[in-house]
Amino acid sequence: MPFQIVPPGTNFDFIGKWRPFVALSLLIVTVGVAAVFARGIRWGIDFAGGTEIQVRFESREDASVGRIREVVRGAGVPDASVIRFGDVEEGEFLIRFRETAVEGGEQGEIVDALEAELRQAIGALEVQRVEFVGPRVGAELRRDGLTALGLACVLILLYIGFRFTPRFAPGAVLALLHDVLITSGVWVLLGEEFNLQVLAALLAIIGYSLNDTIIVYDRIRENMELRTTTDLPEVLNRSVNQTLSRTLLTSGTTLLAVLSLLFLGGEVIRPFAFAMAIGIVVGTYSSVYIAAPTLLVLERRFGPSAATPKRPRPARA
Repeated sequence: MPFQIVPPGTNFDFIGKWRPFVALSLLIVTVGVAAVFARGIRWGIDFAGGTEIQVRFESREDASVGRIREVVRGAGVPDASVIRFGDVEEGEFLIRFRETAVEGGEQGEIVDALEAELRQAIGALEVQRVEFVGPRVGAELRRDGLTALGLACVLILLYIGFRFTPRFAPGAVLALLHDVLITSGVWVLLGEEFNLQVLAALLAIIGYSLNDTIIVYDRIRENMELRTTTDLPEVLNRSVNQTLSRTLLTSGTTLLAVLSLLFLGGEVIRPFAFAMAIGIVVGTYSSVYIAAPTLLVLERRFGPSAATPKRPRPARA
């Protein structure tokens, strides 16, 4: 017997309550957009330009994130971020700072000064990697990232229109935009940095949310072939309830994997895992309360039943 966390015959009235949930989504998106204008976006060195240094200390006991940050601040780099790289026994750290965070001197001179200060304060170390990202390259990466997000949405619009009907496509794209905007808005409100990991997470969220939306849409299309569109809210409700068990199982197992990365994967992969965790929750929500209600509105406005007048029922004798 297949495992189902939602018993067969479950009939939650999702579609009947779509208006307050859509209003809630609009409120969250509005707050997020307002936060962008009020607080701005903290671009990481991938997009703003800066330097990343990977160092490995021979003395693991004396090396800690707090101690390294204190030494780096004393060397004239006040806004540097220090992240432990790998296991505690390895003694490896990533030191990142933007170009604008340096108080003076060339990037190469700052790296040499940091290396000398760290050797003197903590002990022998090995500089394993140094990467420089100029502001022009960062701007190009930022532009290309936004272009990738926009192009993905356009191609999804075309695919859904071809796979189903053109009236299905806007709901899917609107749900994807909803997921990206809410995830980005929460990211800005929390004051986290946008970097390539977050961009990769947003693209992964688009793919994950689209997969869930297609499953719901496919069941809606099957049920619409069996029943007329005059009772479309009931058809949508039935379809969402029939796919609810699959949606919760898939989202739940994926979320568990992402939470494992978030809490056990270390600081390096934390931005990607955190953004993915937000996106999975929001993507599951949008498949029910954004994609399906959008289809309902479009079918009522532009569907065949909207253009065909209802036939009067014959009078009873």
